[in-house]
Amino acid sequence: MPRDDFVLGSLEGQNVGGVTVAQDAVQHARRSAPYWEWVQMYRRGIEPAKIAGVCGAAVTTVRYHLQVAAKADPGLRGEHAAAVPLKVPSETALQRMHDLVSFFRVEGRLPAAHAKSSTEQTLASWLYRRRRESAAGTLSPALREGLGVIPGWDQTSPRKAQDEARWKRRLKEVRAFRKAGGELPRHQKTDDPLERTLGVWLHSQRINYNHGKLAPEKKSQLDKVIPGWREGRQRRGGRRRDS
Repeated sequence: MPRDDFVLGSLEGQNVGGVTVAQDAVQHARRSAPYWEWVQMYRRGIEPAKIAGVCGAAVTTVRYHLQVAAKADPGLRGEHAAAVPLKVPSETALQRMHDLVSFFRVEGRLPAAHAKSSTEQTLASWLYRRRRESAAGTLSPALREGLGVIPGWDQTSPRKAQDEARWKRRLKEVRAFRKAGGELPRHQKTDDPLERTLGVWLHSQRINYNHGKLAPEKKSQLDKVIPGWREGRQRRGGRRRDS
């Protein structure tokens, strides 16, 4: 029995955050998003990571289902935030907030994760966690108010935004390559630099997918834009051609 089915099966009938895990929960991996029990658990203030742990699912999958649900129900995140017990920041958290504000006022920028200074690295790591809490609606109101003096503090980091833009660009380039030549790009046995670049990118998507590291929304885009991307080039004589 797959791990997800085993875990959910063992939880059948149990009450988690006011939601009883139903018998059909073992089918969640084959359901279209959003899965209603995950949405109900989230609505009651349970964090995605805990939902994933309880149900034996990948946290990226749970977050994807919740994103779909939030688009259909804009008030979902607000209900989640209201259901989460109020967090009182520790003295350490308040000091980190003041240190971050001071850093911004002196340097005119936010701390970088790859800075040479260990102090700056610590502030960058702390800010990253607060951003995630803010996106999930679980950030302490006191910290949100204090960080509010920094414009755009809760925005996605430039590097992450650049990585996302590069991923989307590669997706379009692979589609254009296939449309022009009728084949998917190869990551080896080719002298074309562009084909190799695109082939390596596509090969890495397959590796991430096979290891369960590919985000569901990215898999959906690949399935839609590049049908057959997981299988590679068409087979000849019973063997798959290099891709």
